[in-house]
Amino acid sequence: MVHVRIASLSVDSVSNQPVIILRPVDESHAEGRLVPIWIGQAEATAILLALQGIAPPRPMTHDLLASVIGQMGATLSRVEITRIEGGTFYANLIVTDEGGAEREIDARPSDSIALAVRTGSPIYLSEQVLEEAAVIEVTEEDEEDEVERFRAFLDHVDPSDFQS
Repeated sequence: MVHVRIASLSVDSVSNQPVIILRPVDESHAEGRLVPIWIGQAEATAILLALQGIAPPRPMTHDLLASVIGQMGATLSRVEITRIEGGTFYANLIVTDEGGAEREIDARPSDSIALAVRTGSPIYLSEQVLEEAAVIEVTEEDEEDEVERFRAFLDHVDPSDFQS
């Protein structure tokens, strides 16, 4: 399992759907990889409110669940995003009871992340998910290097190279 953090939460400009971007905490493990997960509007709002430390006047569903877990003497130990099947991500809540016994509870990643943000619990991705779903982050430095390589190409290209 790879410990990840929320790198960003934004709206996909193509689908107009919220997308959460996860990044490995250990940069040496990251290798510039990010994992995007498209989520629902309600879950995005719940995550954003929690990230910004905004408490609604009445508990939202994720607040309620965090409260129930706490009132039962348990804690959310971690969230594990375990696999992808047919483009769908799967996750487990790992809840530890008063006696130290851990229970895995199947949950959607978006709900799991909303709960983790509220409880301060860590989020993990399986190596499989990281390999299957990761995209490589493009930085300004990467873009500048690409422009420089293109300039070098133009400086040395011969127009006759393009004739057939």
